[in-house]
Amino acid sequence: MKKLMTVLAFSMVLLAPSAFANAHKEAPDMKKAAASAPMTKQQSKMGTCNTEAGDKKGDERKAFMKTCLSAKPATQQDKMKTCNVDAAGKKGDERKAFMKECLSK
Repeated sequence: MKKLMTVLAFSMVLLAPSAFANAHKEAPDMKKAAASAPMTKQQSKMGTCNTEAGDKKGDERKAFMKTCLSAKPATQQDKMKTCNVDAAGKKGDERKAFMKECLSK
């Protein structure tokens, strides 16, 4: 039994460096796969907010990013309410054209 344990321990010591070397060789391939994978909604939102943040720095940037990333897209009902308020005073074809444009944004 002692011989078996000694052989196992010795073989683990010899094989461990090759296992780590193989894992290291595979890592660049994983990076390429991750880079070519399509972006998630959160990643795309992060990119958009980052672009909109522009030259903001420090606490101002943190606050902007927090509000930007937590903002939820407007629902169709919200759009309808906003567009109806903005369309006040318009009638007929003018109102239809305005509402079509407003709701398509």
